[in-house]
Amino acid sequence: MGGQYKITGDRYPRMRPARRRGRFAFAAVACATALGLLGWGTLQLIDVFTGGGKASAAGAGAACRTTAAKASAPPAAVAVPKPARITVNVLNATTRGGLAQKTADELKKRGFRIGEVSNASEEYDKKVKGTGVLVGPASAVKGSLPVLGTQLPAAERRTAAARKDTTVDLIIGDGFRELAKRADADAALAELAAPRPTPAAEKKSC
Repeated sequence: MGGQYKITGDRYPRMRPARRRGRFAFAAVACATALGLLGWGTLQLIDVFTGGGKASAAGAGAACRTTAAKASAPPAAVAVPKPARITVNVLNATTRGGLAQKTADELKKRGFRIGEVSNASEEYDKKVKGTGVLVGPASAVKGSLPVLGTQLPAAERRTAAARKDTTVDLIIGDGFRELAKRADADAALAELAAPRPTPAAEKKSC
């Protein structure tokens, strides 16, 4: 180039201004700071509306407590009759001979009164497939039948509305092998006369 624009020396002049890197770095730092402040503010708002994060969780944990409920009072004792006040008719509905007498003898040893000892009536004869059937008047449902049931727990219980007396029948079925063990029967009878209180149960309250 000639004239007044003649270039001298061994360096060419810059045709555009030098990049200002310092300004770009400052702008980047400012943007990062602004974004950080915005995110922190958002977290604070979330923390306020959700009840304090860890603090609320700790509060909930403290609020939920396991408490043991008190054991309920024992049920009122049932006035069940003693075996000596119960008359039992022992009837054999099976084809095995001598079973009624043998069972009656064992019941007598356990304190029961023994009434009739014979074969079952036609209504039950050879028709009882289970262990046995206990039959008594309606008044025996909460008295004599449960007491006799301690001696033969698996026996079915029935009431005879037409029965006038207070005796109960023990009808031996095909599944009968023997009466309950005496110790077990005595324990069941004691439980029947004096029920145990319901055990305490744990409850959670939040």
